[in-house]
Amino acid sequence: MTVNGDLAFTSASDLRDLIGARQVSPVELVKLYYERIDRLDPQLNAYLTLTTDEALKTAQAAEDAIMRGDDLGPLHGVPIGVKDLEMTAGIRTTGGSLVYKDRMPTADSIVVERVRAAGAVILGKTNTPELGLLGHTENRLGDHCRNPWDTTRTTGGSSGGAGSALAAGLCPLATGGDGGGSIRIPASFCGVYGIKPTQGRVPKYGGRPGTMMANQFSQQGPLSRTVKDSAILLQVLAGHDRRDAGSLRESPDDYVGALEQDVKGLRIGWSRDLGYAPVETEVAEMSAAAARAFEDLGCTVEEADISLESPFDTFWVVFTANLYAGYGELLRTRAVDLTWYTRRCLENGARVTGGEYSAALGGIEELKARFVDAFDRYDLLLTPTMSGTAYPVGEPPAQIDGIDAYREIGVPAFTYPINMIGHPAASIPCGLASDGLPVGLQIIGPRGGEGTMIAASAAFERARPWGERRPPVS
Repeated sequence: MTVNGDLAFTSASDLRDLIGARQVSPVELVKLYYERIDRLDPQLNAYLTLTTDEALKTAQAAEDAIMRGDDLGPLHGVPIGVKDLEMTAGIRTTGGSLVYKDRMPTADSIVVERVRAAGAVILGKTNTPELGLLGHTENRLGDHCRNPWDTTRTTGGSSGGAGSALAAGLCPLATGGDGGGSIRIPASFCGVYGIKPTQGRVPKYGGRPGTMMANQFSQQGPLSRTVKDSAILLQVLAGHDRRDAGSLRESPDDYVGALEQDVKGLRIGWSRDLGYAPVETEVAEMSAAAARAFEDLGCTVEEADISLESPFDTFWVVFTANLYAGYGELLRTRAVDLTWYTRRCLENGARVTGGEYSAALGGIEELKARFVDAFDRYDLLLTPTMSGTAYPVGEPPAQIDGIDAYREIGVPAFTYPINMIGHPAASIPCGLASDGLPVGLQIIGPRGGEGTMIAASAAFERARPWGERRPPVS
Protein backbone atom coordinates (compact mmCIF):
# COMPACT_ATOMS: atom_id res chain seq x y z
CA MET A 1 0.00 0.00 0.00
CA THR A 2 1.36 3.41 -0.97
CA VAL A 3 0.50 7.08 -0.61
CA ASN A 4 1.41 10.30 -2.43
CA GLY A 5 0.78 14.02 -2.05
CA ASP A 6 -2.02 14.17 -4.61
CA LEU A 7 -4.19 12.16 -2.22
CA ALA A 8 -4.65 15.15 0.09
CA PHE A 9 -7.42 16.44 -2.19
CA THR A 10 -8.86 13.06 -3.10
CA SER A 11 -12.47 12.65 -1.98
CA ALA A 12 -13.16 10.67 1.18
CA SER A 13 -15.24 8.17 -0.79
CA ASP A 14 -12.37 7.51 -3.20
CA LEU A 15 -9.92 7.24 -0.32
CA ARG A 16 -12.16 4.64 1.33
CA ASP A 17 -12.22 2.62 -1.90
CA LEU A 18 -8.44 2.86 -2.32
CA ILE A 19 -7.89 1.83 1.30
CA GLY A 20 -10.25 -1.13 0.97
CA ALA A 21 -8.50 -2.22 -2.22
CA ARG A 22 -5.12 -2.13 -0.42
CA GLN A 23 -3.87 0.58 -2.75
CA VAL A 24 -3.46 3.22 -0.04
CA SER A 25 -2.09 2.79 3.47
CA PRO A 26 -4.18 4.40 6.24
CA VAL A 27 -0.97 4.94 8.23
CA GLU A 28 0.81 6.72 5.42
CA LEU A 29 -2.33 8.72 4.64
CA VAL A 30 -2.52 9.98 8.21
CA LYS A 31 1.16 10.90 8.06
CA LEU A 32 0.51 12.83 4.84
CA TYR A 33 -2.19 14.94 6.47
CA TYR A 34 -0.04 15.62 9.53
CA GLU A 35 2.83 16.74 7.31
CA ARG A 36 0.45 19.17 5.62
CA ILE A 37 -0.97 20.33 8.95
CA ASP A 38 2.52 20.97 10.32
CA ARG A 39 3.41 22.96 7.21
CA LEU A 40 0.21 24.90 6.51
CA ASP A 41 -1.84 25.17 9.70
CA PRO A 42 0.39 27.82 11.32
CA GLN A 43 -1.10 30.15 8.66
CA LEU A 44 -4.69 29.03 9.32
CA ASN A 45 -5.17 27.88 12.92
CA ALA A 46 -7.74 25.34 11.75
CA TYR A 47 -6.99 22.84 14.53
CA LEU A 48 -7.04 23.41 18.28
CA THR A 49 -5.81 19.93 19.22
CA LEU A 50 -4.03 17.22 17.22
CA THR A 51 -4.33 13.55 18.16
CA THR A 52 -1.20 12.30 16.44
CA ASP A 53 -0.37 9.28 18.61
CA GLU A 54 -3.93 8.02 18.82
CA ALA A 55 -4.53 8.63 15.10
CA LEU A 56 -1.47 6.63 14.09
CA LYS A 57 -2.50 3.75 16.37
CA THR A 58 -6.04 3.81 14.95
CA ALA A 59 -4.68 3.93 11.41
CA GLN A 60 -2.40 0.96 12.11
CA ALA A 61 -5.34 -1.00 13.50
CA ALA A 62 -7.32 -0.09 10.37
CA GLU A 63 -4.49 -1.33 8.18
CA ASP A 64 -4.23 -4.57 10.14
CA ALA A 65 -7.98 -5.15 9.72
CA ILE A 66 -7.65 -4.73 5.96
CA MET A 67 -4.82 -7.23 5.78
CA ARG A 68 -6.86 -9.75 7.81
CA GLY A 69 -9.81 -9.32 5.48
CA ASP A 70 -12.16 -8.05 8.20
CA ASP A 71 -15.47 -6.39 7.40
CA LEU A 72 -14.85 -2.67 6.96
CA GLY A 73 -16.99 0.31 7.94
CA PRO A 74 -18.09 3.02 5.49
CA LEU A 75 -15.27 5.34 6.62
CA HIS A 76 -12.67 2.69 7.38
CA GLY A 77 -9.23 4.29 7.60
CA VAL A 78 -10.46 7.69 6.37
CA PRO A 79 -8.98 10.65 8.30
CA ILE A 80 -11.50 13.14 9.69
CA GLY A 81 -11.52 16.42 11.60
CA VAL A 82 -13.95 16.69 14.53
CA LYS A 83 -15.31 20.03 15.68
CA ASP A 84 -14.09 20.93 19.15
CA LEU A 85 -17.62 21.22 20.50
CA GLU A 86 -17.90 17.43 20.30
CA MET A 87 -16.89 15.53 23.43
CA THR A 88 -14.08 13.08 22.70
CA ALA A 89 -13.09 10.57 25.38
CA GLY A 90 -9.43 10.98 26.24
CA ILE A 91 -8.97 13.90 23.83
CA ARG A 92 -8.90 17.52 24.97
CA THR A 93 -12.22 19.22 24.24
CA THR A 94 -12.10 22.99 24.80
CA GLY A 95 -15.38 24.11 23.26
CA GLY A 96 -13.32 27.07 22.05
CA SER A 97 -13.19 28.38 25.63
CA LEU A 98 -10.51 29.25 28.16
CA VAL A 99 -12.87 27.84 30.78
CA TYR A 100 -12.49 24.37 29.29
CA LYS A 101 -8.96 24.64 27.87
CA ASP A 102 -7.79 21.57 29.82
CA ARG A 103 -10.99 19.52 29.77
CA MET A 104 -10.46 15.80 29.09
CA PRO A 105 -13.84 14.10 28.65
CA THR A 106 -14.46 10.52 29.73
CA ALA A 107 -17.19 9.87 27.15
CA ASP A 108 -17.77 10.53 23.46
CA SER A 109 -20.65 12.46 21.99
CA ILE A 110 -23.00 10.44 19.77
CA VAL A 111 -21.36 12.03 16.71
CA VAL A 112 -17.93 10.82 17.79
CA GLU A 113 -19.28 7.38 18.73
CA ARG A 114 -20.69 6.97 15.24
CA VAL A 115 -17.62 8.36 13.47
CA ARG A 116 -15.41 5.93 15.36
CA ALA A 117 -17.79 3.01 14.71
CA ALA A 118 -17.68 3.77 10.97
CA GLY A 119 -13.90 3.30 11.05
CA ALA A 120 -12.75 6.89 10.62
CA VAL A 121 -9.43 8.12 12.03
CA ILE A 122 -9.71 11.33 14.07
CA LEU A 123 -6.86 13.70 13.13
CA GLY A 124 -7.76 16.32 15.72
CA LYS A 125 -10.27 18.85 17.00
CA THR A 126 -11.09 21.73 14.66
CA ASN A 127 -11.31 25.35 15.74
CA THR A 128 -14.55 26.98 16.87
CA PRO A 129 -15.63 30.20 18.61
CA GLU A 130 -16.42 29.85 22.29
CA LEU A 131 -19.39 27.45 22.71
CA GLY A 132 -20.10 27.91 19.00
CA LEU A 133 -21.69 31.30 19.62
CA LEU A 134 -20.31 33.43 16.79
CA GLY A 135 -20.52 33.54 13.00
CA HIS A 136 -16.74 33.78 12.72
CA THR A 137 -14.07 31.76 14.51
CA GLU A 138 -12.58 33.96 17.19
CA ASN A 139 -11.77 32.82 20.73
CA ARG A 140 -9.27 33.39 23.52
CA LEU A 141 -7.24 30.25 22.87
CA GLY A 142 -5.17 31.78 20.08
CA ASP A 143 -5.32 33.57 16.76
CA HIS A 144 -8.41 33.81 14.59
CA CYS A 145 -9.07 30.87 12.31
CA ARG A 146 -8.10 32.10 8.86
CA ASN A 147 -9.40 31.48 5.37
CA PRO A 148 -7.06 29.61 2.97
CA TRP A 149 -8.42 31.68 0.05
CA ASP A 150 -7.10 34.83 1.78
CA THR A 151 -5.57 34.60 5.23
CA THR A 152 -6.62 38.15 6.11
CA ARG A 153 -10.25 36.94 5.87
CA THR A 154 -12.44 34.93 8.22
CA THR A 155 -13.53 31.34 7.71
CA GLY A 156 -16.90 32.10 9.25
CA GLY A 157 -18.14 30.01 12.14
CA SER A 158 -18.84 28.27 14.22
CA SER A 159 -17.43 25.30 12.24
CA GLY A 160 -14.69 27.57 10.92
CA GLY A 161 -11.81 25.21 11.58
CA ALA A 162 -13.57 22.47 9.65
CA GLY A 163 -14.15 24.73 6.64
CA SER A 164 -10.55 25.97 6.63
CA ALA A 165 -9.04 22.50 7.03
CA LEU A 166 -11.13 21.02 4.23
CA ALA A 167 -10.43 23.84 1.79
CA ALA A 168 -6.68 23.66 2.44
CA GLY A 169 -6.48 19.87 2.18
CA LEU A 170 -5.77 19.31 5.88
CA CYS A 171 -8.46 16.63 6.09
CA PRO A 172 -10.81 14.99 3.56
CA LEU A 173 -13.91 15.08 5.77
CA ALA A 174 -15.12 16.96 8.85
CA THR A 175 -17.97 17.12 11.34
CA GLY A 176 -19.73 20.38 12.08
CA GLY A 177 -22.65 21.74 14.03
CA ASP A 178 -25.19 24.36 13.00
CA GLY A 179 -27.35 26.37 15.42
CA GLY A 180 -27.77 29.47 13.25
CA GLY A 181 -25.69 28.76 10.16
CA SER A 182 -22.52 27.29 11.65
CA ILE A 183 -22.06 24.65 8.95
CA ARG A 184 -23.33 26.70 6.01
CA ILE A 185 -21.42 29.89 6.86
CA PRO A 186 -17.92 28.34 6.67
CA ALA A 187 -19.01 26.16 3.74
CA SER A 188 -19.86 29.31 1.80
CA PHE A 189 -16.85 31.35 2.93
CA CYS A 190 -14.34 28.52 2.37
CA GLY A 191 -15.76 27.04 -0.84
CA VAL A 192 -16.81 23.62 0.47
CA TYR A 193 -20.11 21.74 0.83
CA GLY A 194 -22.04 21.37 4.06
CA ILE A 195 -25.42 20.07 5.25
CA LYS A 196 -27.54 21.15 8.20
CA PRO A 197 -29.97 18.23 8.52
CA THR A 198 -33.61 18.31 9.59
CA GLN A 199 -33.93 19.11 13.29
CA GLY A 200 -33.58 15.83 15.20
CA ARG A 201 -32.07 13.88 12.30
CA VAL A 202 -28.72 13.57 14.07
CA PRO A 203 -29.11 12.92 17.82
CA LYS A 204 -27.90 15.66 20.12
CA TYR A 205 -26.52 13.49 22.96
CA GLY A 206 -23.30 15.29 23.79
CA GLY A 207 -21.48 13.06 26.26
CA ARG A 208 -21.68 15.74 28.98
CA PRO A 209 -23.01 14.94 32.44
CA GLY A 210 -26.07 16.83 33.67
CA THR A 211 -29.59 17.61 32.55
CA MET A 212 -30.19 17.74 28.80
CA MET A 213 -31.45 21.19 27.78
CA ALA A 214 -33.97 22.11 25.12
CA ASN A 215 -32.55 22.18 21.60
CA GLN A 216 -34.75 24.03 19.14
CA PHE A 217 -32.07 25.05 16.66
CA SER A 218 -28.80 23.12 16.70
CA GLN A 219 -27.98 20.16 14.46
CA GLN A 220 -24.75 18.28 13.82
CA GLY A 221 -23.87 17.51 10.23
CA PRO A 222 -21.13 16.97 7.64
CA LEU A 223 -18.74 19.22 5.72
CA SER A 224 -16.73 17.99 2.76
CA ARG A 225 -15.34 18.94 -0.61
CA THR A 226 -17.88 16.79 -2.48
CA VAL A 227 -21.61 16.16 -2.14
CA LYS A 228 -21.07 12.40 -2.05
CA ASP A 229 -18.73 12.63 0.93
CA SER A 230 -21.29 14.61 2.92
CA ALA A 231 -24.01 12.11 1.97
CA ILE A 232 -21.87 9.25 3.28
CA LEU A 233 -21.07 11.02 6.55
CA LEU A 234 -24.70 12.04 7.06
CA GLN A 235 -25.70 8.39 6.57
CA VAL A 236 -23.25 7.51 9.36
CA LEU A 237 -24.48 10.23 11.73
CA ALA A 238 -28.25 10.05 11.19
CA GLY A 239 -30.70 7.89 13.12
CA HIS A 240 -32.52 7.78 16.45
CA ASP A 241 -30.74 7.41 19.77
CA ARG A 242 -32.73 6.89 22.97
CA ARG A 243 -30.45 9.27 24.89
CA ASP A 244 -31.92 12.17 22.90
CA ALA A 245 -35.69 12.28 23.31
CA GLY A 246 -35.90 14.79 20.47
CA SER A 247 -34.13 12.67 17.87
CA LEU A 248 -36.30 11.51 15.00
CA ARG A 249 -37.49 7.93 15.26
CA GLU A 250 -38.08 7.18 11.59
CA SER A 251 -35.21 5.57 9.72
CA PRO A 252 -33.12 7.95 7.60
CA ASP A 253 -33.48 7.84 3.82
CA ASP A 254 -30.77 6.38 1.58
CA TYR A 255 -28.69 9.52 1.18
CA VAL A 256 -26.00 7.84 -0.90
CA GLY A 257 -28.65 6.44 -3.22
CA ALA A 258 -30.13 9.93 -3.58
CA LEU A 259 -26.97 11.09 -5.33
CA GLU A 260 -28.21 9.52 -8.58
CA GLN A 261 -31.85 10.54 -8.17
CA ASP A 262 -33.36 12.29 -11.21
CA VAL A 263 -34.13 15.95 -10.51
CA LYS A 264 -36.12 16.62 -13.67
CA GLY A 265 -39.48 18.13 -12.87
CA LEU A 266 -38.55 19.52 -9.46
CA ARG A 267 -40.35 22.75 -8.61
CA ILE A 268 -37.83 25.23 -7.26
CA GLY A 269 -38.43 28.64 -5.74
CA TRP A 270 -35.70 31.30 -5.73
CA SER A 271 -35.57 34.25 -3.34
CA ARG A 272 -32.94 36.97 -3.49
CA ASP A 273 -33.58 38.28 0.02
CA LEU A 274 -36.52 36.46 1.73
CA GLY A 275 -38.03 39.95 1.96
CA TYR A 276 -35.64 41.38 4.54
CA ALA A 277 -32.05 40.13 4.17
CA PRO A 278 -29.34 42.56 3.01
CA VAL A 279 -27.12 41.09 0.29
CA GLU A 280 -24.23 42.32 -1.79
CA THR A 281 -25.19 42.82 -5.43
CA GLU A 282 -22.50 40.55 -6.86
CA VAL A 283 -23.35 37.72 -4.45
CA ALA A 284 -27.05 38.05 -5.29
CA GLU A 285 -26.33 37.96 -9.03
CA MET A 286 -24.03 34.94 -8.76
CA SER A 287 -26.56 33.07 -6.65
CA ALA A 288 -29.38 33.94 -9.05
CA ALA A 289 -27.34 32.61 -11.97
CA ALA A 290 -26.67 29.41 -10.03
CA ALA A 291 -30.39 29.07 -9.33
CA ARG A 292 -31.17 29.43 -13.03
CA ALA A 293 -28.75 26.59 -13.78
CA PHE A 294 -31.37 24.21 -12.41
CA GLU A 295 -33.53 25.02 -15.44
CA ASP A 296 -30.89 23.33 -17.60
CA LEU A 297 -31.27 20.27 -15.34
CA GLY A 298 -34.96 20.03 -16.16
CA CYS A 299 -36.32 21.81 -13.09
CA THR A 300 -38.87 24.60 -12.98
CA VAL A 301 -37.40 27.70 -11.33
CA GLU A 302 -39.43 30.77 -10.39
CA GLU A 303 -39.31 33.72 -8.04
CA ALA A 304 -40.68 32.56 -4.70
CA ASP A 305 -43.34 34.76 -3.17
CA ILE A 306 -41.71 34.90 0.27
CA SER A 307 -41.61 38.27 1.98
CA LEU A 308 -40.77 37.97 5.66
CA GLU A 309 -40.14 40.43 8.43
CA SER A 310 -36.77 39.88 10.08
CA PRO A 311 -37.10 37.01 12.60
CA PHE A 312 -33.87 37.88 14.40
CA ASP A 313 -35.40 39.21 17.62
CA THR A 314 -37.40 36.00 17.99
CA PHE A 315 -34.31 33.89 17.30
CA TRP A 316 -32.24 35.87 19.79
CA VAL A 317 -34.69 35.41 22.66
CA VAL A 318 -34.78 31.62 22.37
CA PHE A 319 -31.11 31.20 21.48
CA THR A 320 -29.79 33.22 24.42
CA ALA A 321 -32.33 31.96 26.96
CA ASN A 322 -31.43 28.36 26.15
CA LEU A 323 -27.73 29.21 26.42
CA TYR A 324 -28.27 30.82 29.83
CA ALA A 325 -30.15 27.75 31.04
CA GLY A 326 -27.14 25.60 30.20
CA TYR A 327 -24.21 27.91 30.95
CA GLY A 328 -25.52 30.74 33.14
CA GLU A 329 -23.29 29.68 36.01
CA LEU A 330 -20.24 30.77 34.00
CA LEU A 331 -21.48 34.36 34.07
CA ARG A 332 -21.34 34.25 37.85
CA THR A 333 -18.16 32.24 38.35
CA ARG A 334 -15.92 32.57 35.26
CA ALA A 335 -16.99 35.80 33.55
CA VAL A 336 -13.40 37.08 33.41
CA ASP A 337 -12.41 34.09 31.25
CA LEU A 338 -15.29 34.43 28.77
CA THR A 339 -15.19 36.15 25.40
CA TRP A 340 -17.13 39.37 24.89
CA TYR A 341 -19.73 37.63 22.75
CA THR A 342 -20.37 34.81 25.26
CA ARG A 343 -20.95 37.37 27.99
CA ARG A 344 -23.31 39.29 25.70
CA CYS A 345 -25.32 36.14 24.92
CA LEU A 346 -25.52 35.05 28.55
CA GLU A 347 -26.46 38.52 29.79
CA ASN A 348 -29.28 38.75 27.28
CA GLY A 349 -30.47 35.24 28.15
CA ALA A 350 -30.55 36.16 31.84
CA ARG A 351 -33.00 39.00 31.08
CA VAL A 352 -35.47 36.96 29.03
CA THR A 353 -38.82 36.63 30.80
CA GLY A 354 -41.18 33.67 30.60
CA GLY A 355 -43.63 35.80 28.62
CA GLU A 356 -40.96 36.82 26.12
CA TYR A 357 -39.89 33.22 25.70
CA SER A 358 -43.45 32.04 25.15
CA ALA A 359 -44.08 34.79 22.60
CA ALA A 360 -40.89 33.86 20.77
CA LEU A 361 -41.99 30.23 20.55
CA GLY A 362 -45.24 31.48 19.05
CA GLY A 363 -43.28 33.51 16.52
CA ILE A 364 -41.33 30.41 15.54
CA GLU A 365 -44.59 28.56 14.87
CA GLU A 366 -45.74 31.40 12.62
CA LEU A 367 -42.44 31.27 10.71
CA LYS A 368 -42.77 27.52 10.29
CA ALA A 369 -46.24 27.98 8.85
CA ARG A 370 -44.94 30.46 6.25
CA PHE A 371 -42.42 27.92 5.01
CA VAL A 372 -44.93 25.07 5.05
CA ASP A 373 -47.05 27.21 2.73
CA ALA A 374 -44.04 27.74 0.47
CA PHE A 375 -43.31 24.02 0.32
CA ASP A 376 -46.85 23.36 -0.79
CA ARG A 377 -45.75 25.06 -4.01
CA TYR A 378 -42.08 24.06 -4.21
CA ASP A 379 -39.91 20.99 -3.71
CA LEU A 380 -36.87 23.13 -2.85
CA LEU A 381 -36.09 26.76 -2.09
CA LEU A 382 -32.88 28.53 -3.10
CA THR A 383 -31.25 31.66 -1.66
CA PRO A 384 -27.73 33.03 -1.35
CA THR A 385 -26.07 31.25 1.56
CA MET A 386 -24.46 34.44 2.82
CA SER A 387 -25.02 38.14 2.33
CA GLY A 388 -21.43 38.63 1.21
CA THR A 389 -18.04 36.98 0.87
CA ALA A 390 -15.65 36.38 3.76
CA TYR A 391 -14.89 39.64 5.59
CA PRO A 392 -11.60 40.63 7.28
CA VAL A 393 -10.96 38.65 10.47
CA GLY A 394 -12.77 40.15 13.43
CA GLU A 395 -14.46 42.85 11.33
CA PRO A 396 -18.01 41.84 10.35
CA PRO A 397 -19.58 44.57 8.21
CA ALA A 398 -21.81 47.14 9.89
CA GLN A 399 -23.66 47.63 6.62
CA ILE A 400 -24.35 45.41 3.61
CA ASP A 401 -25.50 46.99 0.36
CA GLY A 402 -26.21 50.18 2.30
CA ILE A 403 -28.43 48.42 4.87
CA ASP A 404 -27.69 48.24 8.60
CA ALA A 405 -26.56 44.65 9.11
CA TYR A 406 -26.49 44.29 12.89
CA ARG A 407 -30.10 43.29 13.50
CA GLU A 408 -29.72 40.54 10.91
CA ILE A 409 -26.48 39.40 12.63
CA GLY A 410 -24.68 40.53 9.51
CA VAL A 411 -23.88 38.20 6.68
CA PRO A 412 -25.67 35.07 8.09
CA ALA A 413 -29.11 36.65 7.52
CA PHE A 414 -30.20 33.74 5.28
CA THR A 415 -29.14 30.88 7.55
CA TYR A 416 -30.57 31.31 11.06
CA PRO A 417 -34.27 31.32 10.00
CA ILE A 418 -33.82 27.80 8.64
CA ASN A 419 -32.64 26.65 12.06
CA MET A 420 -35.79 28.20 13.52
CA ILE A 421 -38.08 26.16 11.25
CA GLY A 422 -36.06 22.94 11.58
CA HIS A 423 -35.76 22.27 7.85
CA PRO A 424 -32.64 20.81 6.19
CA ALA A 425 -30.41 23.16 4.23
CA ALA A 426 -27.10 22.89 2.41
CA SER A 427 -24.53 25.31 1.04
CA ILE A 428 -22.85 24.43 -2.24
CA PRO A 429 -20.08 26.44 -3.94
CA CYS A 430 -21.30 28.40 -6.97
CA GLY A 431 -18.21 30.39 -7.97
CA LEU A 432 -15.57 32.93 -7.01
CA ALA A 433 -16.50 36.60 -6.64
CA SER A 434 -14.39 39.42 -8.06
CA ASP A 435 -12.45 39.55 -4.76
CA GLY A 436 -11.32 35.95 -5.38
CA LEU A 437 -13.42 34.55 -2.54
CA PRO A 438 -16.00 31.75 -2.74
CA VAL A 439 -19.76 32.26 -2.90
CA GLY A 440 -22.28 29.64 -1.80
CA LEU A 441 -25.83 28.83 -2.90
CA GLN A 442 -28.22 27.73 -0.13
CA ILE A 443 -30.51 24.81 -0.97
CA ILE A 444 -33.41 24.44 1.48
CA GLY A 445 -35.56 21.33 1.65
CA PRO A 446 -38.85 20.47 3.34
CA ARG A 447 -38.71 18.79 6.74
CA GLY A 448 -37.30 15.32 6.19
CA GLY A 449 -36.27 16.26 2.66
CA GLU A 450 -32.52 15.66 2.86
CA GLY A 451 -32.71 13.13 0.01
CA THR A 452 -34.18 15.61 -2.47
CA MET A 453 -31.75 18.28 -1.32
CA ILE A 454 -28.78 15.93 -1.80
CA ALA A 455 -30.04 14.86 -5.23
CA ALA A 456 -30.27 18.50 -6.33
CA SER A 457 -26.83 19.23 -4.87
CA ALA A 458 -25.27 16.30 -6.72
CA ALA A 459 -26.91 17.30 -10.02
CA PHE A 460 -25.66 20.89 -9.59
CA GLU A 461 -22.16 19.65 -8.75
CA ARG A 462 -22.08 17.54 -11.93
CA ALA A 463 -23.22 20.52 -14.00
CA ARG A 464 -20.85 23.01 -12.33
CA PRO A 465 -17.95 21.03 -10.83
CA TRP A 466 -15.90 22.77 -8.18
CA GLY A 467 -13.68 20.19 -6.50
CA GLU A 468 -10.52 20.78 -8.51
CA ARG A 469 -10.20 24.41 -7.36
CA ARG A 470 -7.63 24.94 -4.64
CA PRO A 471 -6.99 28.02 -2.52
CA PRO A 472 -3.62 29.78 -2.33
CA VAL A 473 -2.87 28.13 1.03
CA SER A 474 -3.01 24.48 0.03
